[in-house]
Amino acid sequence: MKHLFASLFLIFLCSCQNTAQTKNKKQTATIPKPVEVPIQKGKARAYFASGCFWCVEAIYESIKGVDEVISGYSGGHTNNPTYQKSNTGKTGHAEAVEVIYDPKIISFETLVDVYFGSQNPTQVNGQGPDNGSQYRSIIFYQNNEQKQIIIQKKEALAKKLNAKIAAEVYPFQKFWEAEAYHQNYERLHPDNSYVRQVSIPRLNRFKAKFPELLKEEH
Repeated sequence: MKHLFASLFLIFLCSCQNTAQTKNKKQTATIPKPVEVPIQKGKARAYFASGCFWCVEAIYESIKGVDEVISGYSGGHTNNPTYQKSNTGKTGHAEAVEVIYDPKIISFETLVDVYFGSQNPTQVNGQGPDNGSQYRSIIFYQNNEQKQIIIQKKEALAKKLNAKIAAEVYPFQKFWEAEAYHQNYERLHPDNSYVRQVSIPRLNRFKAKFPELLKEEH
């Protein structure tokens, strides 16, 4: 009887271990390997989502060392997302930006500081008046070094604010450029009511907070 009990216990223990291993493998498999974008002509690329991409684009374009910022979509599970489709929240994509920068002038670490310093880091699924999964905050990493930078800064901010930080930390996969009319939207449409009431005030708050990072105005 004792031998039977011992045998049954061993079978149960092995079954539990196998189940745990299978579960861990599944959890690991759900996190894709990050795609690293190579430096081209001395320029690197970084990807962020933080509410409306009109706002985020204008913020990063104001920084020294940033050559260009492109509005688009990332973080989802569908190909060729559009503004209309992403707004349904069913594509999984968030409004995001591609920041093209000179790493000799500005570091990825500083870009992350700009990210956290230019938003309400505790707001879930949105920024300001914009709400929904398409407006959620995500920082995309391309390698383990970037991942560690993001995690350390996120943890430090959580401790400083004594609050949970909403930003997701996710491996970069692909960036889909948004429709042409979204590019440089804040600069080209200064009289738009949303731009006047939301985008420009958000940009001005950032400028007041990080004057040392701003490009010289001509």
